[in-house]
Amino acid sequence: MKNQILIWTIAASISTLLISNPARAQLIAPAKKAARVEISQGPEIESAKANEVIIRWTSNNPGGSDEHFGVVHYGKSATDLSQTAKSHIRLNQGHIETVFRVRVEGLEAHKTYYYKVDSQQADGTSDGVTSPVNKFATP
Repeated sequence: MKNQILIWTIAASISTLLISNPARAQLIAPAKKAARVEISQGPEIESAKANEVIIRWTSNNPGGSDEHFGVVHYGKSATDLSQTAKSHIRLNQGHIETVFRVRVEGLEAHKTYYYKVDSQQADGTSDGVTSPVNKFATP
């Protein structure tokens, strides 16, 4: 019974806060999509292990939906980047830049891999920026 009273009290408090200040109940609209998204730093290998790497890059804030993904297209040939790794990120619309980090797992030790990076909105729409093809070797 005490737990139920506590739950009702918390629910009533939250309801009162939202009703007394409707601005708190509103969601922030997605930011206007950037006219041109550009990579300002990287992409580069942040860390490397025998079977995984973390690739990092920075771009201007792409705008659009808050929910985004950093995407790495990779493979063992510069002409076959058919494998994909993604990492979720939530944009901070107040920042002018966004840092993306993507963990690429399941790699083979002592191999060379080629890759390019991209970023996407939650619906899979590309932000329109793709890096040139780069390469790394696993330790």
